[in-house]
Amino acid sequence: MASNTPAPEAPFDAFGGGAAPSAPDTEWNPTEDSLRAQNRSGGRHRVVKQRSNFARSSTVLGVGVIAAVGAGGLATAQEKPPVAISLPDLPDLPDLHLPDPHDLPGVGDLLPEKTPETVSAARANPNPLTVATYATLDDTQGATTEQAAHRATQSVTGAGDAGEALRARILQQAEQQQASADAAEKAAAEKAAAEKAAAEAQAKADAAEKAAAEAEAKAEAEAKAKAEAAAKAKAEAERLAKLAASYSMPLSSYSVSATYMQSGSMWSSGYHTGLDFAAPTGTPLKAVHGATVKSAGWSGSYGYRIVLELEDGTEVWYCHLSSMTVGAGQTVGTGETIGRVGATGNVTGAHLHMEVHTAGGDGIDPAQWLRSKGLSI
Repeated sequence: MASNTPAPEAPFDAFGGGAAPSAPDTEWNPTEDSLRAQNRSGGRHRVVKQRSNFARSSTVLGVGVIAAVGAGGLATAQEKPPVAISLPDLPDLPDLHLPDPHDLPGVGDLLPEKTPETVSAARANPNPLTVATYATLDDTQGATTEQAAHRATQSVTGAGDAGEALRARILQQAEQQQASADAAEKAAAEKAAAEKAAAEAQAKADAAEKAAAEAEAKAEAEAKAKAEAAAKAKAEAERLAKLAASYSMPLSSYSVSATYMQSGSMWSSGYHTGLDFAAPTGTPLKAVHGATVKSAGWSGSYGYRIVLELEDGTEVWYCHLSSMTVGAGQTVGTGETIGRVGATGNVTGAHLHMEVHTAGGDGIDPAQWLRSKGLSI
């Protein structure tokens, strides 16, 4: 490395203190030989601490790093005005060759790229790092304060838009979840309503089926009852027809003039004890059924009377006869003539007074008894 040219005697104040009065006889950077010569001559010589090129370069590089960091890392403080950092001017050192900051490891990456514009600026200002200026990122890019504020507002707005988007997304997800819950609840309610309607419909169908079954059973029971009643009536009719074939009315032509238990003063008991068939005197009288003549003759107020005793012990009385054609102990058949109508005894006119008594002697209604035998009065 070439030696430095002679400099004034006073050392350079690196921190802005200025230089002492020039001393052309002194050496700025003495060598070992000069020092040895000064010692031999017995004089004193003030030796300024030697600054190597590397030290000086380190100072410049440090300032460059600060400038690079200020330009790149601190550009976010957009609201602060630029701050100037001044360094003392260095004397012209034409033989001082400093390394390019872009070539230094770890530093070149922090500096902006070399362009023709930056190279021209460096040539115009050979000591660009003697004055470092703190500037914002927008200033380095040539942007105005209004543009920086606008970009900051856009950044805040963008952050707000991102927050609003996140909020909208959360609200959308909540609405979707609520909609899903509402849809599930609605589906459950519709399913429950459908199940309830189906159950009610099934219950109604079961009730209708049960009612139909009951109605059918009732109709069948009524039909059966009617059929049974019809069969019973038919059987009774057949029985009565058969009885009618074996029983006969006592007269063929008549009119009923008094009924059983009819009240009146004409009867000593106060009521009528038999059934009266009015007919002309001499009208033939027939046996109602096959029987035995229990008695035949005069009987006081009854006049001439015939008593027929049937097989079951029932007695049939024929009273007020004008004549009798059978006698006691005689057996007669159904429809056989046993006497004739008359007006004997306590009477007001010709008629047949007929009474019916059970085997125990109690009187019963002759008309009802004749009907029970299939006969019509």
